Amino acid sequence: MAFHEVRFPDDISRGARGGPERRTQIVELASGDEERNASWANSRRRYDVAYGIRRADDLAAVVAFFEGRNGRLHGFRFKDWADHKSCLPSGTPSPTDQAIGTGDGATTAFHLVKRYASGSQTWLRTITKPVAGTVRVAFDGAEQLSGWSVDTTNGVVTFDSAPAEGVAITAGFEFDVPVRFDTDTLDVTLDLERLGSITSIPLLEIRR
Repeated sequence: MAFHEVRFPDDISRGARGGPERRTQIVELASGDEERNASWANSRRRYDVAYGIRRADDLAAVVAFFEGRNGRLHGFRFKDWADHKSCLPSGTPSPTDQAIGTGDGATTAFHLVKRYASGSQTWLRTITKPVAGTVRVAFDGAEQLSGWSVDTTNGVVTFDSAPAEGVAITAGFEFDVPVRFDTDTLDVTLDLERLGSITSIPLLEIRR
């Protein structure tokens, strides 16, 4: 089992269907009231990329990618076109998009995160697969063009020198979702015009 730092074909993922799922236990009481309990602290993304296949060549690309990952065995990167930036989908990532920490004069490593806010509620998502060349960092709103590096395999930003105490550290970036195939079988159908189709190609986010 390994993670392959390769991205699923963008032209096919653009047509995928899916998004976040959560696991909630609901118990209905005799009175008709409910008790609800969140089994998962964090959501998990699930996709079906069969909807992105439009040509026989697309089908061939998916089969080759599936074989290269040994089915469900190895993970890979996936671009969620609906949610792949530190900013809104219509925007361009800026170095002040997301707060990733506050300097204490000693800590040099900070993890990329993205916040999802609605009303008074906020959920924090850890970003583990930033896209190389897209990460930008700022101290107190001033972009830092040097003095730091980012590990695109785990989403950790490391500074050459620890940011001073009280400095607000922010970042902007694009990112991929770490996923794996959620099937070991591709059910391919060939029609009379030799165009191929697959009923379903499920992908499941890998959480570590």
